[in-house]
Amino acid sequence: MGDKHATERLAGDAAGIARAAALIESGQPVAVPTETVYGLAARADDASAVAAIYRAKGRPDFNPLIVHVADKAAARRLATFDPRADLLADSYWPGPLTMVLPLRDGAAVAPAVTAGLPTIAVRCPAHPIMRQLLAATGRPLAAPSANRSGRVSPTTADHVLATLEGRIPAVLDGGPCAQGLESSIVALRDFGWQLLRAGPVSARAIADLLGPPHAIASARIEAPGQLAAHYSPGKPVRLDAVTATADEFHIGFGPVAGTCSLSQAGDLAEAAARLYDCLHRAARSAHPSVAIAPVPLDGIGAAINDRLRRAAAQSVQSSSGS
Repeated sequence: MGDKHATERLAGDAAGIARAAALIESGQPVAVPTETVYGLAARADDASAVAAIYRAKGRPDFNPLIVHVADKAAARRLATFDPRADLLADSYWPGPLTMVLPLRDGAAVAPAVTAGLPTIAVRCPAHPIMRQLLAATGRPLAAPSANRSGRVSPTTADHVLATLEGRIPAVLDGGPCAQGLESSIVALRDFGWQLLRAGPVSARAIADLLGPPHAIASARIEAPGQLAAHYSPGKPVRLDAVTATADEFHIGFGPVAGTCSLSQAGDLAEAAARLYDCLHRAARSAHPSVAIAPVPLDGIGAAINDRLRRAAAQSVQSSSGS
């Protein structure tokens, strides 16, 4: 896609899904809704289609992509399952949980999807429009978040167009995403499991099924969202800010009102759903920097704080000159 071409906004109906499926079949990427955030979907088995995702996002080629599948049977054709993977899939699929599993020999995925790793990230999404699209294409779809790399993840079609207008052929409009936060990512290893990205499914919930995680440090980027500077509104970000200066767009929570509130009631689920919308508002504002109120670490608050730390990491890197 060149910048001179307008991006189609497709309705989330049968005609829109059919149009999106035809574009994807032809090797083009289309932004689609999931229950977490909007994804930029393309054929996972087509190297040129995957390359189109990277071109649109400006994404580093060492960052793997999540492959979305219709069901566990489709995932088994791509990845090696063990009893733990079966248990997690049966408990949380369809839903906001991604598993990093050994790549099956002969799996029909382009090498760029796994970024050269011997593992693959797979998820069975719950959003009805995404599920209908998977059924219409009849194939696994690689679908990272539908935004320029390192920018705020999109939870509406307008958010998608804010950074990808003219860079992709179409966005399938399914309204606001229900969860508003990317899927949890768990890696299953011979020696145990690791939570690579916090999300709607908590580490405690996974531990209840699999036992305690195995802590290990790894410099490899094995899944989306592991880059230190990510989810950035493109401005310096200050965390744990009860008050803000005149040049800061203030994102509030609970009793801290702010310019835009994650949740005036202090509801963490509401805060997760509104997180990226508030960051998008901060990015569009005339304020040169952003201040964000404290958010508790309880439950999904851990995932929210993970995203906020990564958003703030960009301003730390910029000020240090690294």
